[in-house]
Amino acid sequence: MKIPIKVAKPLIFLLCLIPFAILVWDIYYNIKYDPSSLGADPLSVITDRTGDWTLRFVLITLAITPLRLLFGWNAVRFRRMLGLFAFFYGFLHFLSYAWFTVVFDINKIIEDVVKRKFITVGFTAFVLMIPLAVTSTKKWISRLGGKRWQALHRLVYVTGILGVIHYWWRVKSDIEKPLIYAVLLALVLGIRLWKRFKRAPVVR
Repeated sequence: MKIPIKVAKPLIFLLCLIPFAILVWDIYYNIKYDPSSLGADPLSVITDRTGDWTLRFVLITLAITPLRLLFGWNAVRFRRMLGLFAFFYGFLHFLSYAWFTVVFDINKIIEDVVKRKFITVGFTAFVLMIPLAVTSTKKWISRLGGKRWQALHRLVYVTGILGVIHYWWRVKSDIEKPLIYAVLLALVLGIRLWKRFKRAPVVR
């Protein structure tokens, strides 16, 4: 049975908010009842969780086209919402770093961006998400024109790649999770390339 779009959109919106709701509850529980519930370094846990969910939503957004190409699952109408949630969690990730790590010290942020390569690529990935979020509306599509809008929104590929690199360089030796993200990213991008080359005319 096909779920009506008027029902599906609010449902997906609420599902996307679940990680945020769980995080808020865990912070409240940590402060109110059990200071050890978020581990020895709760601030780092908050930063890690928001970073994880940023990457997950970027990957989910990128997976929409491959799922349509392979299985006919047409979820394109939800891509804008999922992309905005990727930006939302990315903003929370950056906010947690700026608040907990450098206490909103602009000079320290600039110093970290310049000198610490994992922060350089992570900050670049976040900055690239900003124009994608701003231009996600139908009005911006008409302003930019379809081709320019599509070209701009291909930055999401760069965001995904930089996000995985950021995670990989941050954890250094414990690379299991960033490796999983890297494999998934290679898969969703690889399917796109495969389909594109498959459609390309044979040059004789």
